[in-house]
Amino acid sequence: MKKLILTLALAAGAASLSHAQGVKLGVKVGASYASVAGDDTEDAKYKLGFNGGLTANFGFSDLISFQPELLYSQKGFQFEDDDFDYKAKQTYHYVDVPLLLRINADGPFFELGPQVGVLLGQKAKVTVDGEEVDSDSDSDLEGYNRVDFGYIAGVGYQLESGLSVGVRYNGGIGNIFENNDSGGDDSKVRNSVFQLQLGYVFGGN
Repeated sequence: MKKLILTLALAAGAASLSHAQGVKLGVKVGASYASVAGDDTEDAKYKLGFNGGLTANFGFSDLISFQPELLYSQKGFQFEDDDFDYKAKQTYHYVDVPLLLRINADGPFFELGPQVGVLLGQKAKVTVDGEEVDSDSDSDLEGYNRVDFGYIAGVGYQLESGLSVGVRYNGGIGNIFENNDSGGDDSKVRNSVFQLQLGYVFGGN
């Protein structure tokens, strides 16, 4: 988190230079509503998380621009059994790099493009009757794919002041887990995340 705050501060300091060069830098922060999709995920439920980071916008015209981003994103899922008051929550910590084509319609905008993510760590938490009975936080990611490929589709609204609000879907293409080549579990499980983001472009829109 300290590294993220420092990066945001550096972005603010570089805003005037980037504006002079015709590149618009920005920041964004928001909430994630994450779960998983794929084999044997019927009981997985969505969980809340955080996302935020940096944006850069390269305008080809008033209508079309290219927007790469560098984001920290919490993903994962949770499972609940009301009969036993049992809850398990799994959180994955990613650094995501979306590469987006953005269509600007004088306020409203639409965005679409691929994304690559790097898994930094994971955290599991189990509670029974409201009390924590087990937890695990680890950067040793044996059994996980460290790189995740996906896509983004989103819509939003950009104000002249530089403020924006957007909603996007972040879908995974690759498997979260490594395949077991020994003939064991070969199930496919993908990230499935909805994100609400507030953004700001330095120097205005």
